[in-house]
Amino acid sequence: MPLTLAAPLATPRLVIRAVAPGDLEDLLAVNGDPQATRYLPYEPWKGIDDARAWLERMRGLEAGGNALQLVVARADDGRAIGTLLLFLYDAGSARAELGYVLRRDHWGGGWMREALVTLITHAFGAMGLRRIEASVNPANEASHGLLLRLGFEREGVRRERWISKGETEDSAVYGLLAREWRAGSG
Repeated sequence: MPLTLAAPLATPRLVIRAVAPGDLEDLLAVNGDPQATRYLPYEPWKGIDDARAWLERMRGLEAGGNALQLVVARADDGRAIGTLLLFLYDAGSARAELGYVLRRDHWGGGWMREALVTLITHAFGAMGLRRIEASVNPANEASHGLLLRLGFEREGVRRERWISKGETEDSAVYGLLAREWRAGSG
C-alpha cells in the first residue's frame, strides 16, 4: 500500500497537505535560503525553475508509492512555510524516514514541532506505520533537540554516510516506534 494522505491534517495554526504548484513561490523562500537548507543534501534553489524541477522529482517519488511530500502551511492565510517528507517507505516493515525544513523566520516558534506531532500521530494511526526514522547531520543541533523532544531515540552515527554539497558528512540516526508514541512521547 503506497503512502498517501487522504485529506489535509489541521491544527489551530497549520494545515499539512499535498504540495500544489501555487506553493512554489512560498517554498522558494524556504529552499532558496542557504541557512534553512544548510544541512539538507541539495544546493539552495536559485529560482522558480529549481522549484519546478523539485516538484517534478517529488511527484516521481510519490508515483512509486514510497514517498509522500507535504507542505506545512499557515492556517490563517494558507502560505507555505515549510515541507515534510516521508520517504524510503518500506511497506513490509511498516517504516519510513522523515525529512523536514522550515522557513527561517518561523524558527523557534514551535511550528515544526506542531507539524511533526500532527504528522507522526497520523503516520502511526491511519497510515499504519510502526517505525519512523530520521537521519540528521551531527552539527544540526536544532534538529537533534527537536527529535529528542518528540521522543525519538538516538540510535547511533553512520560515519561518512553522505557527500553533501561536496563535503563528506556523518549522519546521526534516530528512531521512534509507534508503541512509544502511543505511550506518551511527543
